[in-house]
Amino acid sequence: MTVVTRFAPSPTGYLHIGGTRTALFNYLYAKHTGGKFLLRIEDTDQARSTDEAIEAILKGLKWIGLPWDDDVVFQSSRSDQHRLAVERLLAAGNAYHCYCTPEELSAMRQDQKAQGLSIRYDGRWRDRDPKDVPPNVKPSVRFKAPKKGDTVIEDLVQGTVTVSNDQLDDMILVRSDGTPTYMLSAVVDDIDMSITHIIRGDDHLNNSFRQIQLVRALGGKMPIYAHIPLIHGADGAKLSKRHGSLGIDSYRDMGFLPEALRNYLIRLGWSHGDDEIISDTNAIEWFNIKDVGRAPSRFNIDKLKNLNGHYIRESSDEILVKNIAPRLEKTLCRSLNTNAITRLTKGMAGLKTRSKTVSELSQSAIFYVHTLPLPMDDKARDVLINDNGKVIRATIDLLKDETDWRAPILESCLRTLAEQKGLKLGKVAQPLRAALCGSTVSPSIFEVMEVLGKKESIARFSGVLPE
Repeated sequence: MTVVTRFAPSPTGYLHIGGTRTALFNYLYAKHTGGKFLLRIEDTDQARSTDEAIEAILKGLKWIGLPWDDDVVFQSSRSDQHRLAVERLLAAGNAYHCYCTPEELSAMRQDQKAQGLSIRYDGRWRDRDPKDVPPNVKPSVRFKAPKKGDTVIEDLVQGTVTVSNDQLDDMILVRSDGTPTYMLSAVVDDIDMSITHIIRGDDHLNNSFRQIQLVRALGGKMPIYAHIPLIHGADGAKLSKRHGSLGIDSYRDMGFLPEALRNYLIRLGWSHGDDEIISDTNAIEWFNIKDVGRAPSRFNIDKLKNLNGHYIRESSDEILVKNIAPRLEKTLCRSLNTNAITRLTKGMAGLKTRSKTVSELSQSAIFYVHTLPLPMDDKARDVLINDNGKVIRATIDLLKDETDWRAPILESCLRTLAEQKGLKLGKVAQPLRAALCGSTVSPSIFEVMEVLGKKESIARFSGVLPE
């Protein structure tokens, strides 16, 4: 059997972190087994589905690196197949028309609530005589669910899960306006797409009991289910925006690398021994949905940042420059020229060890490409005021004729200057750092000087001298 999984988001909002992990698990299991990973956009709710949400989902999956096989299936384009399935169910006696008005259904629910009963459809049109059909009422179509016995799921994550059939009411397949419900469309599409494994959140477990019955009634091949636990916040509460439940595009904008986010998400509910850093190759080789735990995972943004910092340090300087260049251009409101790109690339080795996100990296790198006069933060300004240009003037005099502008040579020169002034090297370096970077925090000052070059370094020193 060729494994076929699917990710089937509804385009009524952003692609959130939980949905992204579901897509990742589907992708990894398909690739681990040599199967196919399909994408279906469940856009039958036309009132809530938007083109913007569809585009966000597609871009999000591409950005995080989860390529799907075959063309995207749009559920809204399959309405003919959904209608045919309903006709088959009606013809076989597995579905029926329900003529309940909204008012009747509301009264039924209120009565059940008053009696302390479970709120569900009572089957009043299940076996009713057609002569009782009221005039001018458009019917819905309901599934005639079995009332005896049990429905059992042999779940790859949850184990054996059973529900008594008398606990399941007759779900609506087609609304009175003629539109199919999610329950019908999803099952018909899964059958037609030959989905073998349905991997999704355990909040869908109740849906699965109903859908299994529908698969049987339609004569479809029964898929294998795996209901993965949901992601909670670090405090154990249901994941929300305050925990980091944001659109996948927000994580990109915050400066997370896709490979870091993939690595982090795979370990939310699944692990391979004590391995923390998991490459794409190892993820595909090692991943098995049966190894996913049943307990909810906890999303921790600090752990994600630490992992992201690792991937930043391991990334090539050229790739990181490509990542931060658009951010710098947006901040500076201008394009970066070749000299700026070269300078960033040369200085990246010293920058990337200090950043956990691409956003932090771009902020720490901006001094390399800023035009004069360089903006100063308050601490840098205070350092320059205290120095009053003494160290900076002496540095210019010492280095203006230096021809070997390499970090080791510059360090040796400035150590000599510090000794001559009776100062510690740090007292010499701080005003120079403030002048070169506009900050009191930076990579090694000697590295910064080498990257900037002699002309730019001297210009920055001269630019902060008092009148």
